[in-house]
Amino acid sequence: MVDVLSQNEIDALLAALSSGEMDAEELKKEETQKKVRAYDFKRAVRFSKDHIRSLTRIHENFARYLTTYFSAQLRTFVQINVVQVEQLPYDEFIRSIPKMTILNIFEAEPLEGRMVLEVHPNVAFAMLDRLLGGAGTSPSKINALTEIETIVMERIFSRCFESLQEAWRSVVDLTPRLEALETNPQFMQIVSPNETIALISLSTKIGDTTGMINLCIPHVVIEPIMPRLSVHHWFVSQKKTIAPEEVMALQSRLHKAKLPIIAELGETQISVREFLNLSAGDVITLNKPVDELLNIRIGEKLKFLGSPGSIKGKLAMQISEIVSEGAEDNDE
Repeated sequence: MVDVLSQNEIDALLAALSSGEMDAEELKKEETQKKVRAYDFKRAVRFSKDHIRSLTRIHENFARYLTTYFSAQLRTFVQINVVQVEQLPYDEFIRSIPKMTILNIFEAEPLEGRMVLEVHPNVAFAMLDRLLGGAGTSPSKINALTEIETIVMERIFSRCFESLQEAWRSVVDLTPRLEALETNPQFMQIVSPNETIALISLSTKIGDTTGMINLCIPHVVIEPIMPRLSVHHWFVSQKKTIAPEEVMALQSRLHKAKLPIIAELGETQISVREFLNLSAGDVITLNKPVDELLNIRIGEKLKFLGSPGSIKGKLAMQISEIVSEGAEDNDE
């Protein structure tokens, strides 16, 4: 961002130049000199700001899909939001998560390599407690998972990858598949320690329990599809035309849609007492003369005017006029 000087700062600068405290030639030399910027090779910048924005947009959709999925599965209040998307070395990510956590290691064809969905123990055990009939609270002391707890967690987290597949559909058609569920980060080495990863942090609230869900995507895994994360690709993909086969299929389905046709003979108003005293043979006078055309509605919209009749012993309506747009409002 370019700094904008205030009027007082401009006046002070002009005064310094006029008094000789500052030399304009020296300022020009400073501007022409090459500026050196420090670069840390251990924290290599692999993702541009454009890539980070695209990843944020994709995983905001992922957070919404996860919220819907977990709300239906747990039958309780669930709220998931993207907190930040950043790039950092894989080793720094491993050191930042708890020593005992839930690590869902998965692959997503056609991408080559493994990714990790890390779920904080507070969130994971609150889900487990809710699924097993509890109120959805997390235990004060978290121990190793039993075999039953491991199976339950594998089932619920393996199905949440369907939400990831749906969120990425606009970029690439992924097929995520859970490979393993670990609890100790030290036993999980999916890439080299200095490899740059994209870390998507999701704040999660289940009932009164809060925690984080972190999605770790190594740069080497999504490098083949990095060009698709550019803004240019998003605009181009949005301009794609619909194939003629899809248009024909849509028209075919529309032609098969059923709509109710209602012919209104007329209407009237009677009291509740008169309605209760109605019996067979009574005559109700309507507001439509016999020689006036009747309203014919398609669904709830007035589309035609016609006359009643019969064909081969069945009731029928003969269309006499087509009602144009806006005529219904004028008629009523």
